[in-house]
Amino acid sequence: MNSTTISVVNTFQIRLPHLEPFSFPLISASSATTYSRKHRRRSPCRELTFFFHDVLFNGHNYHNATSAIVGSPQWGNKTTVAKPYNFGDVVVFDDPITVDNNFHGAPVGRAQGMYLYDQWSTYGAWLGFSFLFNSTQYVGTLNFAGADPLMNKTRDISVIGGTGDFFMARGIATLSTDSFEGDVYFRLRVDIQLYECW
Repeated sequence: MNSTTISVVNTFQIRLPHLEPFSFPLISASSATTYSRKHRRRSPCRELTFFFHDVLFNGHNYHNATSAIVGSPQWGNKTTVAKPYNFGDVVVFDDPITVDNNFHGAPVGRAQGMYLYDQWSTYGAWLGFSFLFNSTQYVGTLNFAGADPLMNKTRDISVIGGTGDFFMARGIATLSTDSFEGDVYFRLRVDIQLYECW
């Protein structure tokens, strides 16, 4: 009986006796081809700046609070952040978003989500939240996620999607602490650069 031999990557042979009557092109694998691609810095398709204002519940400010500790380490409690470095605290928030840094300015939406303090040796958090816009200027959502090393002057997190005016948007949000008043209030400036806009 005749057989066909196919060489694969020149390391072993496969014998296929039942395929003798058919003709096959040479099957071989080549080494991975290296592609040279120049990475050029793209310009953002949209740039926005907002401020969000976080008032943490401290046991006495129920009517003003926009965030609350919902989880804390065994040594902590839910009205003050844990020491050291707030490690282990999980905070949910529903903060107003404004276009300027005035807490009493007209809100263009809400920042809703959570942050958790995840570093034992310095101040750091992980953020996951959405901007829900409900103004005449903006409609829809923008979604964010990423690490926030709080001791850095500016921090970048990912814009991972959106709806409405921001349908499937992706990009970078640069955070900077614009104001900080102890463990009760902080204001973040959020400079957004979108690189995918539909």
